[in-house]
Amino acid sequence: MEFLMQDWLGTPVWFWAAFLAIVIILTAFDLGVLHKEDKELGISESLKLSAFYIGVAMLFGAWVWFERGPDAGMQYYTGFFIEKALSIDNVFVISLIFTYFAIPAKYQYRALLWGIMAVIVLRGLMIAGGAALLAEAYGVLYLFAAFLIVTGIKMFFAGDEPMDVGNNPVVRWISTHMRVTKELHAQHFFVKVPDEKTGKMVRAATPLFLALVVINLADLVFAVDSVPAIFAITTDTFIVYTSNIVAILGLRALYFALAAMVHRFHYLKYALAAVLVFIGSKIFVADFLLGGEKFPAWVSLGVTFALIAAGILYSLAKTRFEPEPEWPADNHLRVDNAEAKDELR
Repeated sequence: MEFLMQDWLGTPVWFWAAFLAIVIILTAFDLGVLHKEDKELGISESLKLSAFYIGVAMLFGAWVWFERGPDAGMQYYTGFFIEKALSIDNVFVISLIFTYFAIPAKYQYRALLWGIMAVIVLRGLMIAGGAALLAEAYGVLYLFAAFLIVTGIKMFFAGDEPMDVGNNPVVRWISTHMRVTKELHAQHFFVKVPDEKTGKMVRAATPLFLALVVINLADLVFAVDSVPAIFAITTDTFIVYTSNIVAILGLRALYFALAAMVHRFHYLKYALAAVLVFIGSKIFVADFLLGGEKFPAWVSLGVTFALIAAGILYSLAKTRFEPEPEWPADNHLRVDNAEAKDELR
């Protein structure tokens, strides 16, 4: 009991233990009960499951608010809303990846689950690294803030160029240096196949494994934006990590609903750009214009929520009569997996 009450990264160990227990229980329930067998997740089921995960996130935030105070609670909710909104862009990229590798919908959910398990570890490492840098030099926060402002401005003026999956250097390296099957083997990432030269059974990766690798690489790219954004809200490692992970946990549930209508959120990127500029700017405002006085947490939460809500509502209204775009065919994606094509039909 004494160990559980000790601080780790500024938060009692039992807080961390409680959060990890929630993550493990949700993952086990999701994979072992709800989706014990590979199947396609319908939009209705996706929305219900997503609502459940959002409800869990809201309840966890209420617990943080009660145990750590209103400021910590509002910082958690701000981080959660930012990460949730950024994940919509992530959905578009994941859709491109699955389509390129011709992964049938019934295998996508399991791949997303393992991808998110990897994200939990990778985000933890990135957040730990960021926290260590901030502990050594507060000035690093100014670099984070400047990066967010520049990223937000670039996002505002950037075009809609799709991710070129085929020319990804990691995909090309794996395809060159590893045995990769041309066809899927159900939900398996690795299988044993006869060697073309010797006829002996050898281990080979499947297209599903390649898709998993690229999804995790894409998340690292998105984390470069989201992790500094949350550090700009709070330097509390517990709040940064939990708000990130709780938002990501519900991504696989929301994916199947959003993937069908992601084109309806076209204008959300401008709201996200404004959020990144605001979050980055408030660091300089607080330290140089307010004399180091802490920027009110409720203002950060209110502005963030208002911008994201406005972006979503404007996007839905502006695109309500637009047909779904014929992507990724326009992006010249190449699918070599004939068997998977037949399954998709």
